[in-house]
Amino acid sequence: MAKRTTVLKVTGLKRAFGKNTIFDRFNLEVRAGEAIALTGRNGAGKSTLLRCLVGADRPDDGSVEVLGTPMSETSPEIRRNVATVIDDLDFFPDLSVVEHLDLLARAHGLENPDRMVDEVLDEVQLVPQSGQLPGTLSSGQRRRLALATAFVRPRKLLIMDEPEQRLDTEGVSWLSGRLQTERKSGLAIVFASHEPSLVDSVATRVVTLGAPR
Repeated sequence: MAKRTTVLKVTGLKRAFGKNTIFDRFNLEVRAGEAIALTGRNGAGKSTLLRCLVGADRPDDGSVEVLGTPMSETSPEIRRNVATVIDDLDFFPDLSVVEHLDLLARAHGLENPDRMVDEVLDEVQLVPQSGQLPGTLSSGQRRRLALATAFVRPRKLLIMDEPEQRLDTEGVSWLSGRLQTERKSGLAIVFASHEPSLVDSVATRVVTLGAPR
């Protein structure tokens, strides 16, 4: 069987705040079709690591590459290949739910943006709220919108920080199925989670941060 393409390569990553070392000499390789779950206690460094992986935080040492390109938030190639659900998004206050997704789909040059937006809205169950402003949504609906912003655009790597946050049991089940489908289609996924059912059903490998060496 042909070896799958390495999508994400992390080498010797270190991040410290003063004398507090969050992680050191961290290595990770993620191939197409793999899903890596980051687990560990609160404060173990999961969110910090994810922010370094997407270029939102700068590591003190080491390197992050996506398909051979060094991680940079400003790189067009990185922006084309990497979708993220990391922090609560700062949505444009004057754009409706559907306008947000339509803007993203068109910005990424999708051939049929209208159809994609309609399909994603239906899947995340936000059709009734499609004309609302993000500020009027419930916290669970805002999380679904954040997930929709990742699913409405092209991606070869999906990075998420606790994507199950504020989803009910039905929502977590839907997310699990969606991520399984994404992985089986060849997407590389890295996500931090405290939800055992999501980790068990989606991850092909689990990396526990803060574990004794």
